[in-house]
Formats: sequence, structure tokens, C-alpha cells
Amino acid sequence: MKKLRPLLILLLMVLAMGATAQINTDRVMMIGRNALYFEDYVLSIQYFNQVIDAKPYLHAPYFFRGLAKLNLEDYQGAEQDCSEAIGRNPFVVDYYQLRGLARINQGRFQDAISDYNQALVHAPQNVGIWHNLILCKMREKDYDGARADVQQLLAFAPRYVPAYLMSAEVWMKQKDTLKAEADIAQALKLDKYNADVWSASAILHLQQERFQEAEEDLGQAIHLASMNVGNYINRALARYHQNNLRGAMSDYDQAVDMDPNNLIAHYNRGLLRAQVGDDNRAIEDFDRVIEMEPDNMMAIYNRGLLRDQTGNLRGAIEDYSAVLDEYPNFLAGYQQRATARRKSGDRRGAEKDEAILLKAEIDQRNAWAAGKQTNQMGKNVSEEKDEEEEEGSGKTRKKSNRNVKNYRKLVVADNEELQQKYKNEYRGKVQNRNVKVELEPMFVLTYYQKESEVKRTVAYHKMVDELNNAQVLGKRLYITNQETPLNQSQVEEHFASVDNYTKAIVEAPQRADLQFARALDLYLVQDLASAIDDLTQAILKDENFAPAYFNRALVRCKQLEYQRAEEAAEEAAHTQALQTKPELPTGRMGHVHEYELVRADLDKVIQLAPDFEYAYYNRAVLFCQQNDYHAAVVDFGKAIEVNPNFGEAYFNRGLTYIFLGQVKEGLADLSKAGEMGLFKAYNIIKRYTDEEGE
Repeated sequence: MKKLRPLLILLLMVLAMGATAQINTDRVMMIGRNALYFEDYVLSIQYFNQVIDAKPYLHAPYFFRGLAKLNLEDYQGAEQDCSEAIGRNPFVVDYYQLRGLARINQGRFQDAISDYNQALVHAPQNVGIWHNLILCKMREKDYDGARADVQQLLAFAPRYVPAYLMSAEVWMKQKDTLKAEADIAQALKLDKYNADVWSASAILHLQQERFQEAEEDLGQAIHLASMNVGNYINRALARYHQNNLRGAMSDYDQAVDMDPNNLIAHYNRGLLRAQVGDDNRAIEDFDRVIEMEPDNMMAIYNRGLLRDQTGNLRGAIEDYSAVLDEYPNFLAGYQQRATARRKSGDRRGAEKDEAILLKAEIDQRNAWAAGKQTNQMGKNVSEEKDEEEEEGSGKTRKKSNRNVKNYRKLVVADNEELQQKYKNEYRGKVQNRNVKVELEPMFVLTYYQKESEVKRTVAYHKMVDELNNAQVLGKRLYITNQETPLNQSQVEEHFASVDNYTKAIVEAPQRADLQFARALDLYLVQDLASAIDDLTQAILKDENFAPAYFNRALVRCKQLEYQRAEEAAEEAAHTQALQTKPELPTGRMGHVHEYELVRADLDKVIQLAPDFEYAYYNRAVLFCQQNDYHAAVVDFGKAIEVNPNFGEAYFNRGLTYIFLGQVKEGLADLSKAGEMGLFKAYNIIKRYTDEEGE
């Protein structure tokens, strides 16, 4: 019996370790899903790796890791993880959906179709699956199959607007513009506030060369989705066809401001600038295109022409030579280079180019004499005409067209780029965000913030300034509601920082600031429960430490958001509500106690720092989540009293007024928010102004 005791003890130890692993993997999985929900993809992968290492037979962590990889554009890795998940459990619809998206992003549409067909076996009325299946068939040019699927989708989702847009696109590809127009008209009837519908109508009108109507459609689309670069580029094209060069350039300016790397906007603006004699700025545009695409010969040739005109003969000759190396039969290039060489004093070089031109002319005459009609490039004229028809005649060319002779034509996106996007309803598949118009989020004290599309006032308070000056924290602390996910090095840095602060806390157990600092790191690595524990400890050590109360309220709210999202996703697993106006935020009675804890923390912050406007603002958002809109209006008002330039408070109070039916007051606040840089406010103003006028 004594001999068996060590073996028994060892067995008990192994069992105990197994039980611990069970608890730990559940917790790590939860933290990983938190990170995924809040778009910390790199961080979430680290957590899912831990779960997979501990329990490789589980299927869910592979799926969630695949989702994180998809959002990081690692499509091959995402597909592999989904396959691992399917191998362990082949009955989960989400796994096929996600693998289908990964395959789509690799251009493997038939494989994606296979995944969606398998998913439909388990969920025959899932709108998202049908949506992607139809788009895949369109990419495979199976238009009859796509149209049949649209009809099946509309049979159980007759108000699903994207189905009509996809149907319209199928008809356009089959050159039946009347039926396409009917589908778009039906989509507008269902939802006239959907920018995608107006964009689709504009594309149809552009194809029909009804440019004024296309411009009007795009004006509506821009009102409803002012940050869509493609709408400005398309409107510029419509204006260009109406000879409104100033208006076209204005749209290209806007597109470049919003997306400095947009090749089409730079190329086309360069052409228009050259057309109006703004040569130097046109050269800048072509420089940018060439920087992005060093082998873009049409941009190089255009720059050569402009350098020639501005007296930079050496640069012009370099550009002409680069083009002729790639297109040795491009006779116009030889003509331009010969002229530039002669102007620069290179008579021998000019004569060589002129000799090539003379030989081409003699060959042309001999061909005519032989009865064979050919063009400059040695091709049959009939063949050239066929090519031009494929490339598109007139003033434009497709982006993929590389015929250098089309250097003067404006670029338009290829059909594939104009196609509607594939649905990605995942964000951890733990939330269901159907509301298109949402309140601006709460503020938090953290180390990182997103760079805004427009410059806004920097959030400041002396309480945060004092924390930064104390030099206890690892980085500079910001007040922000625009958080940004961590990259790999930041993840590692904050895990290491947790360890360092743990040692410091052991050495100085009464210091609240050290506990607060570790809580910041734990929050950033999405360990929300541990962050709350540390913030609570900081408060116990210093009951007047306002930053700890403020962040604890925020972290508790994040936990509540995650829990509500999971519940909503479960309730709406196979339904999809289409909203055309803001929906009232909803609170859940099952979380009343947690809401009371959040409010108590914010009340304490306001007591300790009555001039801290962000506490009033966060409490107002909390009231909205509980449907107490009157109290929210009061608190947003207090935040504005403290800081009259608080754009987010104006925006949220405007929406809250609308929730209360006080549209006039709401529009006034939204207008103020728009002035302060929250441009999405204008989209909401547009909707309600139109409704008031009807």
C-alpha cells in the first residue's frame, strides 16, 4: 500500500492540474472573445493560441482565431483554421460562412459556393449566406443561377434591399437596363435613405450615358454617406462628361483628401490639371501614381509630356525612354522623344528616333500596296477595332487596361471593383448591430487613441495632467472615446508591464497609483475582470482617486456591452432587421444591478471632480442604455455647460432628442456637432429634414 501512495499522489496532482486547465481555458477563451469583440485582433490570437495549446480538440477557438486572422487579411490562415473547426464539428453554420469569406478573398469563388451550399443545408433562410452565394455566382458569370437565387432570397426576405441591387447588377451585366432600372426603383421604394441604392442608380445612369441623372444620384449618395470615396470619383466622371471640369476636379480633390493613396483620383486629376494648363500640379499627381505603381507606363508617358512642356527635357526623355523600352512599337513615343532630343541638342539621338518613324511609314505604305491594311503596331485594323470595343471607347478606359495609346483617357474602376461587397456580419459573432445610427461611445482613460479623419479638440483635464506628471504610468494617458487595437509589440509590452507593476505593488502595497497603472495594462490586454479587481483595490487604498472610479465605470460598461451583445446574437440568430432610421437603444432588466454599480462610480467622479465633463457625458450614455432619455438630456447638457465645444455631447444629445420625438431640438444639436467635425451628423439631418418636409 505504501508503494502505491506516491503513484496515487501523482494521479491526484494530474487530475488537479486538469481541473485548473479547464477553468483557465474557459477564462482565457472569454478574454480572447472580449479582445475579438473590441477589434483587438492580434491580442485575441494570443489568447486563442493558449486555448488551442491546452485543448487542441476544441473547435470554437479555431473558428475565433480564424475570424481574427480574416480581419487581419490573413485569408489562407483563416481558411485553415475554419477547416480545423469544421473537422472537429461539421454542423456549425458559422464555420462554413467564415471559410467562404476567406476563400472569396483568395478569389476561389467555386470553393466558397460549396461552403455556402453546405451552410444552407443547416440554415436555409440565412440572408447573409444567400447574399454571398449570389455574389459568388455573379463573379463566376453564372447569371441565371444568381437570378434564381435572388428570387429564392426574396421569397422569404421581400424587403431585403441588397437583393434588388444584386438583381439589378445581373440585369446590367446581361445588357437589360430596363429590368435593372425596375429593380433599383423597387429598392428606392423600400429604402430611399440607403446610399448604396443611389450609388447603384448612378452606375446604371453612367452606363446609359445619362450623366446629369448620374450626378444627381451621386449627390444623394454623398449626402447619405459622405465618407465614401467611390461616390466622389464617380460624380467627378459624371461631371467630366458634362464638361464641368471645375466640378470634377473638386470631387477628385475631395477623394484625394479622404484617401491620399487613391490611384484613380490622382491619375484623373492629373489629366484634368494638364487639360487646364496646371502642369506642375499635374506632374505632382502623376508622381504620386508612379510612386504607387512604378510600372504605370501611361502615367510615366503623361509625366513625360508635362516635363517636356515645362522645360525639363532630360526628365521628359527619361520618361519617354522608359515607355519605349516597354512598348517598342509605340510610334507617338518616338515622335515625342525625337522632338525633345532635338530641343536638348542631341541631334544623333533625334535622328535615330526619326529613322524608326520613317521605317514604320515605309512599312505601312508597303502593306497598303500589298493590299493588307495594318495599323502602326502591325495589327489588322479589324483586330484593333475589336480591342477598342473591349477596352471601352470614348473618354474613359478601365483601370486594368494597359494599352499605352489610351494615356489621355480617364480611368474608371473595373467591374469587379464596382461590385457590391461581400457580407461580413462577424465581429466575434457575439453582437448584432442592426442600428445604423448609434450614439458616440463613452470616454476612457487609456494610452492609445485613433487618429481622427478630421482634427478635433484634444480632450484635457487637470486630473489626467497630474497623473501624467507623476511619471508613474508607462506612457502618456489620454482621454478618448476613439480607442485603437494593440499591435504585436504593444501586446508583449503590456503583458510585461503587468509583471513589472505586480512586483512594484508587492514592494509598495498601499500605493493606489500602482494598482491603477496595472489596471490600465490589464484593460488594454482585454482582461476586464482583473482590471476591475485592480481598480477596486486602488479605490480601497484611496477613496478619493477619481480616475479609478471613472475607468471602473467604463470597464463595467464594456462587460455589459459584451454580455448584451451575446444575448442579442442568440435571440436574433436567424433574423435580420433592416433599419432606415435610428432605433432606440435598449437596456436589459437583467443587468439592473450592474448599471447601478456603473452609475455609482460616475456619481462619485462627479462629486470628486464636478468640472470633469466626461463623467457627465458617460453617465448620460448610461442613461440612454437604460432608456432614461430625459435624464440623459440633462447630463449631456451639463457636459456642454462645462465644455461648450464638446461635439460628441451635442451629437448624442441631438440623437436623444430625436428618440424623445423632439426632432427640431435634435437637428439643432446635430448641426452643432457637424460644425465641430462629426460629419456623420449631416446624414441624420438629411433624413429627418426630408421626413419633416413630406
